[in-house]
Amino acid sequence: TGQAFFALIARTTNALRAAGVQPGDRVAVQIAKSPEALAVYAATTSIGAIFLPLNTAYTPDELDYFLGNATPRVFLCDPAKADALVPLASRHGATPLTLDGAGQGSLPDLMQDQPETFTPTPREPADLAAILYTSGTTGRSKGAMLTHANLLSNAETLAKLWRFTETDVLLHALPIFHTHGLFVASNISLLTGGAMIFLPGFD
Repeated sequence: TGQAFFALIARTTNALRAAGVQPGDRVAVQIAKSPEALAVYAATTSIGAIFLPLNTAYTPDELDYFLGNATPRVFLCDPAKADALVPLASRHGATPLTLDGAGQGSLPDLMQDQPETFTPTPREPADLAAILYTSGTTGRSKGAMLTHANLLSNAETLAKLWRFTETDVLLHALPIFHTHGLFVASNISLLTGGAMIFLPGFD
């Protein structure tokens, strides 16, 4: 339900704050698609921090560049990859946390005793909400900066054009490190109050 998801966002927000995330910090994530992963996105923006989703197929060498370039406060990865990625995060000054597709890891452990209420950090329309790295076809990947106004206006415009409402159901099969899967599909459903069938992956 919406209330249960809001409570999940609240616990995630308070856990990230406990991990030291402050307004303006980057939160980099390379994790499986799950409701908990979507809550990390919402929690990051609620804090006023900047969400940085990373392709789950990126290798440690590729991640080394992104973490060095973006300098995140927290790097969230799959527990199965922690042995290789925790030292990488530490080398770049990021606090390593883990979360798997079943909602297990050090972040959920940190969330257990957190309250289910929070006060969002006030943000201006021009404040950054997310960074998406380009594919790097013409050179090294660059971080494209997306503001709160960018994301909101995109969702509002598409919800209107597609006539998406709270009575609609979205079959969500895309990854959420991808711009459409996260910033189009998920944002429109969250904005309008529509339901999502949130498939863990595309087969």
